[in-house]
Amino acid sequence: MKTTTVQREYFLDSIRAWLMLLGIPFHISLIYSSHHWHVNSVAPSWWLTLFNDFIHAFRMQVFFVISGYFSYMLFLRYPRPKWWKVRVERVGIPMLTAIPLLTLPQFIMLQYVKDQTDKWHTLSGYEKYNTLAWELISHLWFLLVLVVLTSIGLIFFKNISSGMASGRFRWLQNITLGKLSIIFFFLGLVYALIRRTLFIVYSPILSDGLFNFIVMQTLFYAPFFILGALAFKHQNLKQLFILPSRGCTLGAAVAFAAYLANQRYGSGDAWMYETEYVITMVLGLWMVNVVFSLGYRVLNFQSARVTYFVNASLFIYLVHHPLTLFYGAYITPHITSNTLGFISGLVFVIGIALVLYEIHLRIPLLRFLFSGKPQNKRPDAVAQSK
Repeated sequence: MKTTTVQREYFLDSIRAWLMLLGIPFHISLIYSSHHWHVNSVAPSWWLTLFNDFIHAFRMQVFFVISGYFSYMLFLRYPRPKWWKVRVERVGIPMLTAIPLLTLPQFIMLQYVKDQTDKWHTLSGYEKYNTLAWELISHLWFLLVLVVLTSIGLIFFKNISSGMASGRFRWLQNITLGKLSIIFFFLGLVYALIRRTLFIVYSPILSDGLFNFIVMQTLFYAPFFILGALAFKHQNLKQLFILPSRGCTLGAAVAFAAYLANQRYGSGDAWMYETEYVITMVLGLWMVNVVFSLGYRVLNFQSARVTYFVNASLFIYLVHHPLTLFYGAYITPHITSNTLGFISGLVFVIGIALVLYEIHLRIPLLRFLFSGKPQNKRPDAVAQSK
């Protein structure tokens, strides 16, 4: 086993947990937004739509940077085969556990909510497969993408390590946020061109659930995952993100305004989606600086309370989605105020999720299934290993 040890990055632990937990207000606000979802309130709320768009525009880009950072840290700690096994277990086992325990019951519930139980037998074989792909993977898509990126990382992470000796990454010593912005802008253009080409050649492929998750989502988030790994290896790159940048803050504000304008005035039959991906590629990069620098300033400390939520964040995220849909289907119609409904939804979902988390802590099998880690002790008795 490799013996590389590093100082614990408390602020990154906290940011990762907060980004995970932001999924709760994101999905609850989706109920009250103008975006069409599985369940929606009678009348949308403009401020909850804005709030929802803000979270959606950057959250997962920053999350995948942190995932790449910690993944490469573990890559230096373990032999390659063991690293791959550990990483895949820790994301793959919770994903496979959540499908029968969470997303399958969620899918069955939605069939009744949407009154579509009588339509299932009319679907073709492919339509049934594709519906199940979308509905059973559901909010677990990022775990599937992490499995794919981990497998890709076997090759790329080795190149990062060997590149130090050969000097292939010497250009990173003089990298600036401006240069990174140009790189990510062109990466956004490349992704947009790939999507447009697929749309022209065979548009139905973009509606295929597994293709969307395994190929398209992986292609979009791979640059952020790799950026995180490079930030661990090259401390000057990490410093660019933890030092506040006025340019990144202003750029992120302008990019978010462009994102909103594209949402409102763009056309799905034209280049709306391609434009969105270019915008969110650079917006995600700039928000890495905004989030990291803020987190480094206010979250870089250890506490029992923070450790608890860091440990609980994945489980809470996994169970919050069916709870949110249940709330939206059966409780939202009885609350006339969108703001009150949103706040009540937060209390309902978080409260039940915390109770379920405490219950699962007392059952070793569930602790293993929802973490992918061997269970020698309760997870709140030790700091979370990444």
